[in-house]
Amino acid sequence: MTWPQPSRRDHDTFCRVEEWDRVRDARGRTGTHHVTYELALADGRILRTRISHPVDRSCYGPGMWRHILRDQLQADEADFWSCVRDGVKPDRGTPEPPTGALPADLVHLLISRVGLDETEVAMMSKTDAVARLQQYWTEGS
Repeated sequence: MTWPQPSRRDHDTFCRVEEWDRVRDARGRTGTHHVTYELALADGRILRTRISHPVDRSCYGPGMWRHILRDQLQADEADFWSCVRDGVKPDRGTPEPPTGALPADLVHLLISRVGLDETEVAMMSKTDAVARLQQYWTEGS
């Protein structure tokens, strides 16, 4: 597929849609020559990208764009344009919690307040866990 030539505005849109954090310099000001964004990934890495001022429709050259996609955004053209045009965030491998997982605060209450063992809590369904906590609150046991 042939993609349009990307602009600084497209680059900025990508960062905003994917919810990158705008970074400030050491004095708390935004940079004067670039807009800088960071994105913390689930594996501990932090991606950083810079967009030259002004953020307008100025286009990137092919070599510069390949560098930005590969090294800064770590995305391919399809993911980039899907994010910019359709608001679909790239798959960064963020793990999804299992569908039947108990909320952390519920687990904490069952262990610390009710006094259940971790293995017992781990085997409970969400319905059973909530019912057990309600029993503790109403009956005190």
